[in-house]
Amino acid sequence: MQKIVLLLALALSTSAANAQLLKFGQKIPFAGKYLDKKDEAMLASNSKEVIEKMKQGSDEDYYMDMDYGLSRPENQDQIHQQLSVFMPGISKADAVKAFVKGRNNWIAWSGGNDRFWDYLSDSTIGSLDFLKLVSNDPQQPYSRSNRWEEIGLVNEPCFEKNTQPMPERWGLLLDKRIVSADCPAEPFSDAKKYPGVKLGARGATLTYKGQPKVLEVGSFYGLPSGVVGLRLFTNPEFDAKAAAKWDANRYYNDPSYYSDPSLVKPYRVGMSCAFCHVGPNPVNQPANFNSPKWANLSSNVGAQYFWFDRVFNFNYKRNVDNFIYQLSHTARPGALDTSLVSSDQINNPRTMNAVYELAARMHAAAKFGNWEKLLGDENLNAQFSKLAFVPKSSPLRTFTSSDSSMVLSPRVLKDGSDSVGVLGALNRVYVNIGLFSEHWLENFTPVIGGSSITPFQIKKAEANSGYWQANVQQTPDLALFFLVATRKDSLALAPNGTKYLKDIESEQVTLGKKLFANNCAACHSSKLPEKAYSIFNRPECVGAGYLKCWNQYVELTKTTEFHTEMEKIVLAKDFLKDNFLTTDVRVPMTAVDTNLCSSIATNAIKDNIWDNFASSSYKALPTVGTFRVNYPLTLKSGSSNLVELTAEEIEVPAGGRGYLRPPSLVSIWATAPFFQNNSLGKFDLRGTVEGRLASFEDSIKRLLNPDLRGEVLRPGEVPVQYTSVYGDKIPGVMDVTTADSYLKIPIKFVPFLLKTAVFKSIIANGGKFEKQGDEFVITYTKEALEKPVIAANEVFKKDKRKVAQYDAPMDEAITQEQNAGTVLKLGPIPAGTPVNLIANIDLTYAGAKLDVLFAPKTVLQAQYQLIDAVTSLTRATFEIKFKGLKGNEARDRFMELAGKDLIQTSKCTDMTVNRGHYFGTKYSRTKVGFTPAEQTALTEYLKHF
Repeated sequence: MQKIVLLLALALSTSAANAQLLKFGQKIPFAGKYLDKKDEAMLASNSKEVIEKMKQGSDEDYYMDMDYGLSRPENQDQIHQQLSVFMPGISKADAVKAFVKGRNNWIAWSGGNDRFWDYLSDSTIGSLDFLKLVSNDPQQPYSRSNRWEEIGLVNEPCFEKNTQPMPERWGLLLDKRIVSADCPAEPFSDAKKYPGVKLGARGATLTYKGQPKVLEVGSFYGLPSGVVGLRLFTNPEFDAKAAAKWDANRYYNDPSYYSDPSLVKPYRVGMSCAFCHVGPNPVNQPANFNSPKWANLSSNVGAQYFWFDRVFNFNYKRNVDNFIYQLSHTARPGALDTSLVSSDQINNPRTMNAVYELAARMHAAAKFGNWEKLLGDENLNAQFSKLAFVPKSSPLRTFTSSDSSMVLSPRVLKDGSDSVGVLGALNRVYVNIGLFSEHWLENFTPVIGGSSITPFQIKKAEANSGYWQANVQQTPDLALFFLVATRKDSLALAPNGTKYLKDIESEQVTLGKKLFANNCAACHSSKLPEKAYSIFNRPECVGAGYLKCWNQYVELTKTTEFHTEMEKIVLAKDFLKDNFLTTDVRVPMTAVDTNLCSSIATNAIKDNIWDNFASSSYKALPTVGTFRVNYPLTLKSGSSNLVELTAEEIEVPAGGRGYLRPPSLVSIWATAPFFQNNSLGKFDLRGTVEGRLASFEDSIKRLLNPDLRGEVLRPGEVPVQYTSVYGDKIPGVMDVTTADSYLKIPIKFVPFLLKTAVFKSIIANGGKFEKQGDEFVITYTKEALEKPVIAANEVFKKDKRKVAQYDAPMDEAITQEQNAGTVLKLGPIPAGTPVNLIANIDLTYAGAKLDVLFAPKTVLQAQYQLIDAVTSLTRATFEIKFKGLKGNEARDRFMELAGKDLIQTSKCTDMTVNRGHYFGTKYSRTKVGFTPAEQTALTEYLKHF
């Protein structure tokens, strides 16, 4: 959301959120203010004991029925056999132990991030509240009975719905744990085996309803909540004063109570990786999706049915007039913006990855020579070659060069920025969901950004975070778990699955194989002619020289030699065995023409938040050249009955951006809709084999017939016509708001430039600030609205010698209110407005003062563009309200007054979300598409993946 950061920007919707909450004397920081802060594990009175226990993890196989029951005694030989390839000489007992410990980390370990999510909950009153999410709250449309259908969350097995206050849980309406022969006690809650972090009020005897009650220290794994991936931890701030104030009934039923920013809840909620990655096993689906058994769940398939706009906004049905809801609604089910906290001002919902065939992915990385150059602190990332327990004969040791300056790096992230090796990539994931938030949040300004971003430093984590130290001890086992567990989900093994499959040796499927070999395999197979590997596996292909190697590969794929060899490879009976079904190489966006925004995220570029977790070779990648973006200047339909977007050629920045790796097609029958944002194809919420295939077949139809992509499939889409990389006019969809909405920004969170120069521009254009309750609104006189807008360069040209006045807020009332919890209310933003016009506003220089004398021209220009955009936005929204404009009239006037300025300051202007990938269609480079019979043949073959 970057945009205006989603999750954190959820805070923008609150009227009294206090971002700098005291956490045991340590404030939640803003960028660069605090150094060398220790995490809660380090501060605990039992710190040494806890950290040592956390490092060990747990080898109790509570989840043995998951993942096809691989760790059950009768199946353990499979674990031993597969891990022996990577860990020669490992015993079966040690192989199973590593597998189990890795999975326990994935499912139950949250690494202390309950502190982080509690901060977000405190800062987003009325939006994010995981404690309500796991409750059977009578005020909400979801409970354990319908969590699957309504919000796409996976209910934890061995619980039942509870609607009565639970005294042992401070009166909360949480799911109730069942203990039976099929549901043994959950081991991770055992505080003796897994002692929790003791600090604050934990361990204290409090008073609840007139009776003494101990606030347990608990386990470092917390308590199961009834939702897979969310764990409960007692709140160390829940002291005697908080306990006296606590009223569970009011927490559920009284908005004035649960919206009170001083409210302290008895529990914090931690998030494990399972929250976004565990889902129903496509091959062994639950009889009741709201009541699955562990055997029905897969660790790696991904949370494909997760509704981000509902999960991160518990009052979603009442908050459609909140722009932040509108922003979150752009994430289709199964997608979210992975930079939702450390915002880069680009709205980028992306699918929650299904993690398939890690073993094949490792082999592919070696074959292609996915070497990455590490410099400086990049070398602090963990590597298998540095681990004493890895045998000297292990192939894992070959993933690091002899001088340790180069690593082979399989990739998971869409843009391939996770480029420091498997272990470093895994460790970064935990930080991104809140591990060592004490330091993470020091490096950027949460909520809307607007200040300089600095890197999360591994060396600080090593020195100051007990959770980090424990996590890096556990992730090697997690990697070993994935080497075994991430096998494909085969339709042939699903209930009645064979009835949906044509004989793989039939004439029709054989035709599909040939079509795949000649049109798809160059990007979607890890088995290729040897000459293909040799092109990439050269030193000159690392970093700045990469694009030349890519171009050589493209030329190879056009040759008869390549096609002849590729057909032989695809037609071989073992083609699909151990095939990762992607090359995993970086593909320039100019080759696929999908939405550009996903590939130009900035968090992993040099000196940004993930600098330590991205290789120097990634940061040295060359520009892919120019790309044709498409954006709206009007929303009126053209002659095609579609909104005709304006096309513009832009230069894509170098330094890592502008590339995507081809997604794996493993189990593609089970993972539709398609594209990096799940925008291609109808979403079927059933989760059954039939539902998955229905979505798959609809998605394939639209993939191979781009003319069908202009159909609106969900609220918030509008059909558009865009211009492709080859100059064709093609239909697609763009995300727009579903209702009139408002953006409410606490004054204390308004970036510096907006409180100073932007406000002066508004005043210079006849605007003024009026206090209405606890809100500031911007108003204009009728006379001011009749005058043309004075551009920023004109406003400030007259004042070049008065630069100092831009160092403080321009309005006395703002100065008085900026620390009083007052919000600045902007709107109405009319229904039908493109969401990314506002979400992608570039705030890179919003934290700096306007320096018209000495700022570099590029910086000054960017600041002027931001000033003009916000000024135009406020004028447009006030005029709409002043004149009582509604519907399309309001939308069109907004675009007329503010659209161009908002485009000028946008960080990504490419707004067709389901564009691109024309291979096998009339819009491809060759202009030759598959016949209907060929489309069917290819579809039938893909079902075997």
